[in-house]
Amino acid sequence: MHIVPWLVLLVVTVVAVAAASRRLDLSTPVVMVSVGVVASYLPFVPEVQLTPDLVLVGLLPPLLYNAALQTSLIDFNAHRRSILSLSIGLVAFTTVGVAVVVHSVVPGMDWPAAFALGAVVAPPDAVAATAVARRIGLPRGMVTVLEGESLLNDATALVALKTAILAASGAATLTGVGVDFLQSALGGVACGVALYLVVGWVRRHVTDPVMDTCVSLVTPFIAYVAAEELHASGVLAVVIAGLLLGHQAPVLQTASSRIAERLNWRTISFLLENAVFLLIGMQTRRILDAVFASGLAAGTVVGTCLAVLGTVIVLRMAWVFPSRYLLARSDFPGGRPPRTYTAVVGWAGMRGVVTLAAAFAIPADAPQRELLVLAALAVTGGTLVLQGLSLPWLVRRLRVPGPDPREDALARAELLQQATRAGLARLHEIEADEGEQETAVRELLRSRLEQRDFAAWERLGRGEPTGETPSERYARLRLEMLQAERRRVLELRGLGRLPHEVVSDVLSTLDVEESMVGRLMAQREQLTSQHEGGPVAQRVVDGCTHLAEAGAAQEPADRRCEDCLREGTTWVHLRSCLACGHVGCCDSSPRRHASGHFRGTGHPVVASAEPREHWRWCFVDEVLG
Repeated sequence: MHIVPWLVLLVVTVVAVAAASRRLDLSTPVVMVSVGVVASYLPFVPEVQLTPDLVLVGLLPPLLYNAALQTSLIDFNAHRRSILSLSIGLVAFTTVGVAVVVHSVVPGMDWPAAFALGAVVAPPDAVAATAVARRIGLPRGMVTVLEGESLLNDATALVALKTAILAASGAATLTGVGVDFLQSALGGVACGVALYLVVGWVRRHVTDPVMDTCVSLVTPFIAYVAAEELHASGVLAVVIAGLLLGHQAPVLQTASSRIAERLNWRTISFLLENAVFLLIGMQTRRILDAVFASGLAAGTVVGTCLAVLGTVIVLRMAWVFPSRYLLARSDFPGGRPPRTYTAVVGWAGMRGVVTLAAAFAIPADAPQRELLVLAALAVTGGTLVLQGLSLPWLVRRLRVPGPDPREDALARAELLQQATRAGLARLHEIEADEGEQETAVRELLRSRLEQRDFAAWERLGRGEPTGETPSERYARLRLEMLQAERRRVLELRGLGRLPHEVVSDVLSTLDVEESMVGRLMAQREQLTSQHEGGPVAQRVVDGCTHLAEAGAAQEPADRRCEDCLREGTTWVHLRSCLACGHVGCCDSSPRRHASGHFRGTGHPVVASAEPREHWRWCFVDEVLG
């Protein structure tokens, strides 16, 4: 039982350090590693040894699986050339380059050991990439490339390490290396697809959120162990299963199961990610003691560590710039991303726990093993500190734009509008099949759909702080009501007359609604705090002749709704008719003069009359342009 207090202390430390890092706006991975280094020298802290089995079987599968669940399979496929270039080509390039450098600078270092170190330090870490990239708000396409690279490159690096170890024993051949790689890759993909089919079938029959979450928690471990038993890549099996299950979650799972799964994995991922960085730092004293005991010269040790660290950084930059055409995105002119994007991708090569785990997997009888392990630690800590701390500065210096909240708000509004259109069409089909329904029910459904859509559209036009929109006023008042409702439920619970299950169910219902309303308030704050971005541009839409004929959006001469002024009402946002220039209020406004103008004149296209918004809307086809 003596391990239990230390586990509790580990969790408490992780939570406290992460909270302090966020409050002080510091890089959590770097702070965690630093705390771990200090802890490794405290006499009362027990020595914690990261073994290959602990990392590769216990920590890596859930971390990779959670990252894969959150990765868009559509975006992953769109960037597949970039991801494969980095996860296979760059890993092989780095492995060979580091091997050449280490063999040159370390006296007596043989080639198999040099290649083993190259394979160990070659793969950037999925946890480090996600932690840093999402914190500083990189463009989503760039985050997809970095995460996709980190999800797949571990498999390449581990195969290369296995080959180097076999080469040291004289058992590796060129043909055997190729066969092993194909078997590992194809077998891992096959295991991942097979597990996806099995779990998908199970989820169609298990709708209880608790049981479904249990299935989700064991899935990455089953995928990894099953693939490794078949001599395939457990990493690939976990990643493929996670990508497919995450993509099909809206079809395979109930809404309650998806909410429970996201919440549980978010908690597990938070604890594991930060614990991994803390444990990396705690390996420092043991590794340094082993190096000092080996009798290696200090100049050799320092020179080797610096040489390997510099090599992995330089080789990554040397790879990404010549291969810029592989990093193409369809929305980049000429089919290539800007050089600033390439520079950020090249600099975002932080190493993590897989590098250390692979280093510990080097056989104990390998020549100068202690130096190899220390070099792996130096690369891990050096990239986390050097690149992790300087990456936000580099992004700001190169002016790489992150996701624009207003663009997201516009896309969200358009998506909900299309969903509403489909829902109303289905309602008409039901009415046609079942006969005329009660008018009050039908109008209630339409009213709720309208309110949902209005809330999405009202998030636009928030460039400058203004008064509350109807949806924001509703959110504020509803939160006050929910607090009163919860207090009353708790008062009744205190009387002891109601079943516990009933009270819990009612409180859960209030919690779900409060979380939804609270998210609306948070999104409003995000939009109003990030109003310095560029304009929300119009889009090119094929198939809508009205948008094609209307032309580009124009800045209105007067941003006022004359109809509202005449009638004594107020507007929320303004829309300008592209046919006659009439400015009217949006549908969230009490009088909906823009829509009324369309019904009266038939002019089909309006544009946003809000500052820095150039998007257009076609009333006839109900599409955004």
